[in-house]
This record gives sequence, structure tokens and C-alpha cells, in this order.
Amino acid sequence: MQFPRFTLIFIAILAVFTATGGILMTHAEDKAAAVTAKPALTVSTARAQSTRMPRQLAANGNIVAWQEASVGAQANGLVLREVLVNVGDWVKKDQVLARFAPETINADLAQAKASLAEAQANATDASANAERARRLQGTDALSPQQTAQYQTAEQSALARVEAAKAILASQQLRLAQTQVTAPDHGVISTRSATVGAVLPAGTELFRMVRQGRLEWRAEITAAELSQIKVGTIASVTAASGTTLKGRVRVIGPTVDPQSRAALVYVDLPPMTAAAKGNAVREAPSVGAVLPGMFGKGAFELGSSQALTVPQQAVVIRDGFSYAFRVNRDLRVTQLKLQTGRRLGTQVEVLDGIQAEDDLVVQGAGFLNDGDLVKVAPTLAPLANPAASAPAKK
Repeated sequence: MQFPRFTLIFIAILAVFTATGGILMTHAEDKAAAVTAKPALTVSTARAQSTRMPRQLAANGNIVAWQEASVGAQANGLVLREVLVNVGDWVKKDQVLARFAPETINADLAQAKASLAEAQANATDASANAERARRLQGTDALSPQQTAQYQTAEQSALARVEAAKAILASQQLRLAQTQVTAPDHGVISTRSATVGAVLPAGTELFRMVRQGRLEWRAEITAAELSQIKVGTIASVTAASGTTLKGRVRVIGPTVDPQSRAALVYVDLPPMTAAAKGNAVREAPSVGAVLPGMFGKGAFELGSSQALTVPQQAVVIRDGFSYAFRVNRDLRVTQLKLQTGRRLGTQVEVLDGIQAEDDLVVQGAGFLNDGDLVKVAPTLAPLANPAASAPAKK
């Protein structure tokens, strides 16, 4: 069946108008959707800043006594009669810590004194005989052999006096050793002395932290060791939460072949601030820094310039750090960051952003990649009412 030519033309024109109307309607719907799109969040933005930040080298280690002195028994086979100090007591140099029973030594001392007196009497008599023999030399009263015998007897008597004096000095020394004294001022760390025990010479009675001095033995890898010098300042935080400032005294001359780490010895402040020479000092309070504690710290290596962003701009997700950059179309792009040091509320960014990027600060934790945002305007500081008010005439 064939349609008239006029009818075909009408049908073609109708089809063109229909298609054009559909296209116009689609563009209108898209425009309406764009107009009605709402931002996901109103945010504030900031740019990265160049900030001078301190350079630090973190390390771990143990807090130990600078030196521990062993105080032992020097007298042999005596009964320990008194123990005058306990663990935690502060003592001064030469302070008496314990006493042994001196009766046996006193008896030996009295015998030594008597022997010395006898030897001195014999020496006096021998010296007198030798002097008379010397005066009679050249006469026929004494033969040369007799004169030599008197002189030899004098020398032997004098030698016995010196031997008796040495024995007496030895007994006096033994008597002095019945009192156990501190070799230096410091704090008693351990006590093994028991009253009534009969101890051989050399038995340890006490251990003490000399001068109350502490040190932090930090473990530093061989690659980082060159950054540290003698005198470098270090901040050390003990397990108790107490933080101390110290200074590197010496760097270990060897590296452990297993861990590839070297020890760095850092001098710390004494266990107490008591002046040297006090007989008794206050014991360290609970929570103070004590030998045997673990300490973590950092060595201060100077400062350097760094690109930093506010801490609020850094979002931690799945163990990685991210920031959101606001683009010209007000949509955000998620950027993966490599962060470094921290200083207050500023975080160093080593890689992942440019200095000119506008980064979301407030609200960054609620965004996803591609979200549409609204940037809050920066508020100008309020004017001083007194300055803006008209002057009174």
C-alpha cells in the first residue's frame, strides 16, 4: 500500500520533532540534576607550610647504674654482729655499714703488743752490750770475736722489734676490718649480710650504686651511629613515665655481630638531688627512674626545614595516611601520604602533596574520594569595637 507523498513528508517532519524534543528533555534533566546536586560536607582548607622542625633519632635501651660497688668482708672467720644499713639507704663515703665481733682480734692484738714490748726490752739490752763492746775495742778486755757477737745480737734484737711492730700493725688492721665501711657515697642496692653469720674473707655483704649515678645504654644501629657524637643531648622516658635529659658520655667501640647494634652510654641525673656527703638521704620515691628500667628516648640532632600540614588534615585508613585535595570543581581527590616527624599539631609530609594544594582540614575524616564539598569562607578577624566607634566630641 503506498501513501501519498504529502503524508510521507508529514511523517518525517513529525519524527524529527520527536527526536529533538527527547534530546532537549535529556539536557534539561541533566541541568536540573546538576543544579540540585548538594555538597557532602562543608569543610575548611589549608595549604602545607614550610616549618623548621627538630631532627631526632629514636632509640631504646636499658637504664642501669653507672657503676655498682661490691662491699665485702675483709676479716676472716669472724661473727657478724651488727648490720647498720638496708636496701635503699643512702650512705656517705667511709660510713660504717656493718660490724664484726672483735674479741678474738682484741686478744691477738694484746699479744702482739706484749711481744713488741718484749722485743723492745731485749733490743735495749742488746744495744747496751754492743755499745760497751764498741768502747772496749782496741783493748785486751774483749776479743774481736766477742765484739762482733755483741753487735750481731744488737742487730737481731732490732730486727725482732721491727717484726713485732709488723705483727702489731697487722692485728690493728684486722681490728679495723671488723668495721665494714662504704667505699663511696651512694645508695645500697642489695644486702646479703645476716647477723650471726661466720663469714670467710671476700664474702659480699652489700652492693651499692656509686654516687647514685645512672646511665641509659641506648642501642643504635651501625648505619645510624655516625649521627651521634659525644656530648649529644638525649631525652629519655622511663617505664614509670618520668622523662630525663641526658648527655652522651661515650660511644661503644664495638658493634654486636648478631643485632648489628652498638651501645651508646648516656649520663642521666642522679637518683636524687641530695648533696654529696650527707650521712643519710631520702630513698628514691615510687615511680622514679631506677636501675633496671626500660627506657625509650631520642637523640637531638639539630633541626631542618620540612613541609608540614595540620594534624587534622591527615586521615589514617587501613594503616596508611591520606589527605584530601579540593579541586576546582569542588570535588576532592584522596592523596596517599608519606609522613615523617611531628611537632605539636603539625605533621611532616615527605611525599604525596604539592605546596600549592588546598587540603581539607576540618571534616577530612568524613570524606571519600570524589565527594562534592563546600568550602567554608575564611572569617576575617572581628574589628575592635573601641576603634570602630566614632570619637566623642
